[in-house]
Amino acid sequence: MREALTYDDVLLVPQYSDIRSREEVDLSTRLGPMIDLSLPIIASPMDTVTGEETALVVGKHGGTAVIHRYNTIEEQTKIVSSILAKTKLLTKVGGAVGVSDDYLERASALFCAGASFICVDVAHGHSILMKEALTKLRNSLPENFHIMAGNVATLEGFNDLADWGADSIRCNIGGGSICTTRIQTGHGVPGLETIFQCAKSDRNAKIIADGGIKNAGDIVKALAAGADAVMLGSLLAGTTESPGRMFKSTDGTLRKEYRGMASAEAQIAWRGKVGSLEGVAHSIPYRGPLKDILDELEKGIRSGLSYSGARSINELQTKAQWIRQSAASQVESTAHIRNK
Repeated sequence: MREALTYDDVLLVPQYSDIRSREEVDLSTRLGPMIDLSLPIIASPMDTVTGEETALVVGKHGGTAVIHRYNTIEEQTKIVSSILAKTKLLTKVGGAVGVSDDYLERASALFCAGASFICVDVAHGHSILMKEALTKLRNSLPENFHIMAGNVATLEGFNDLADWGADSIRCNIGGGSICTTRIQTGHGVPGLETIFQCAKSDRNAKIIADGGIKNAGDIVKALAAGADAVMLGSLLAGTTESPGRMFKSTDGTLRKEYRGMASAEAQIAWRGKVGSLEGVAHSIPYRGPLKDILDELEKGIRSGLSYSGARSINELQTKAQWIRQSAASQVESTAHIRNK
């Protein structure tokens, strides 16, 4: 039985750097011919994370966003069209579809609305339903239209989705802060291990690290391990722009809703019934404007690359040196005065 490690289990070794300013660091990444990002961040298709305002702010900062599919086709395409009209088509934005029911109609409508890509969004992407959906979508959409798909946790899954037609693939199962897949099903692979494994692929599909990322340091580790970009949920939730309801808690502090799309609350709101429960609903402290969060993350990522002496994501992946840290080292790595 092999051992698998995740973000807190490892550190990147600092190396000599001739970088004088973190502004020398280039964080650009290319997901496809028409999807160039200057910040490797994608807002997750969740109804308490990504709406029109989130997508606009993330797009302005150089990232992109996926509008969730837990709505009608008309509602989803209206959001996409509104985002593009307000930015004169400069913002890249995608829309999520499933693998059954209206997914072909939804994908066609998103393409006609001007979406830069679609995201085939299911919990377990390495399946016959994904294979059939990708085959039909690839045959019905223009050849150069970008299809993101997922999620997968293994190299085999990554290769299969790439062979079935995915241009970029969301990698990780069960690692999100409000995801209970590993508890409910007993299945999953630690998030960073998934990226290490998928990075061994000889396919051309891009790697999206999705789930379990708690801070800028984890983003740097994901990129160093082979990811082309990261998908974020909880790190972008609780902001002014996030769609979650804001309320005042019993201690007088402001909080906002944040829930997994496989939670009972999200399923009832979406389709009026509950299927498999693989997520929870929660709330998080109100965090202020999303711009401030993205600025902080960008600075941290730039600093992270500079510690390895890397001016680009590709250079980071080439130069990265890893060590495993002990449990005591994990404590030491935190601001441990808070433990006293």
